[in-house]
Amino acid sequence: MNDSVERRRKRVRYRCHHRGSKEADLLLGGFAERYLAMLTGEQLERFEALLETGDPDLYAWATAREPVPPDKDTDVMRLLSDHAAKRSPA
Repeated sequence: MNDSVERRRKRVRYRCHHRGSKEADLLLGGFAERYLAMLTGEQLERFEALLETGDPDLYAWATAREPVPPDKDTDVMRLLSDHAAKRSPA
C-alpha cells in the first residue's frame, strides 16, 4: 500500500508542476514540494479531488480572490490557502 501512495504522490507532483497556467504551476508546484510528503492518504485523496478543479477557480480560492465553496473547504484547501498567503508579497 505504501508503494501505491508513493506512486500517487509522484503523479500528483507532476500534475502540480504541469497545470497549464504559470501561476498555478508555481503555486501548486511549490505546495507539492513543501507538503505532499506530509499528506496522509486521506488528505492526498482530497488534494487529488481539488486538482480536478480548473486553474482559474482553484487559484482564485487559494489566493482568497473568491470564496471557497463549502464542498471544497477542506483541511487541504486551507493548507493550500495558507501556502499561497505566505508566498505572496504583502
